[in-house]
Amino acid sequence: MRKTRPSTFRLTLPATSANLGPAFDAAALAFNVYLSLAARVADGESIKASGRDSEICGKVENHLILTTYREVVQAAGRLAPRLALKIHNDIPIGKGCGSSAAARLAGIGLANHFGKLRWTDAQIVGEASRREHHPDNAAACWVGGITVTRMSGEAEAQIARIDPKGKWPLLLAVPREPLSTEEARRVLPAQYSRADAVTNIQNSMLLLAAFVQGKPGLLTNALDDRIHQPYRAPLCPLLPVLRELAGTAGILGAVLSGAGPSVLMFLDPGAMFSAKKIAARVAAHLEKKQLSAELIFTTIAKRGAGSASSRR
Repeated sequence: MRKTRPSTFRLTLPATSANLGPAFDAAALAFNVYLSLAARVADGESIKASGRDSEICGKVENHLILTTYREVVQAAGRLAPRLALKIHNDIPIGKGCGSSAAARLAGIGLANHFGKLRWTDAQIVGEASRREHHPDNAAACWVGGITVTRMSGEAEAQIARIDPKGKWPLLLAVPREPLSTEEARRVLPAQYSRADAVTNIQNSMLLLAAFVQGKPGLLTNALDDRIHQPYRAPLCPLLPVLRELAGTAGILGAVLSGAGPSVLMFLDPGAMFSAKKIAARVAAHLEKKQLSAELIFTTIAKRGAGSASSRR
């Protein structure tokens, strides 16, 4: 009798950029750079990895995806079948692009499928948020688009998804060296002035209005932040240099991607400048300041991992 081949479960998880300047720990967007994986039940755990940082993605021991998968299934009182994974990763690791949120969600997605947990999106994002200590990246990765989130208790997250009006071209500047979120958190003050808090609230509201109404011109001022970027700039040298280009031809503004050190630049969709010319100008500006970065053109991802998972 022919042996039935185990079915394959697939997940495609987009990279994310949190904070978006003033919306600290509250908003994030998904963009079209991905972690893709295929999983099937096997006799033993194994990983075949390709793409960016494949040597990290391919190590079975203490692997964030597998560890999260086992912990979630076992916490639910179920048995966790051993899995064989195939991973292709294009998300920069440790550089403010939501790599850990994507990995944790991959593990939770596997647990939900192979552990037959039947969790809702709110439960899945809530579990990832509890492990990440904030829900912004997790929500954007799972549902796509732009998200505004808050934790509702310890088990679920409240998510508002925004499908931005119009086109929103992005340029991501990724430095060579990573920066840990813990290090980026340590430099933040314990208290802020009322003026700084009010400015960030105003700018966050204006930022959301820009996306909802499709008004990119609002971004140049709305991206201003007083809560985290001024304190993280010394750890993220790309930020102050690239912010010098905000408001110049084709570039609306620049913000830290998450906690950094990568920088996300919003480009003007109506400008008559080619992507290559903008990239050349950004690269020349960085070189003048004795800096360099990998430049990645992308756009906001409309679909998240939760809308793209499949079984074959």
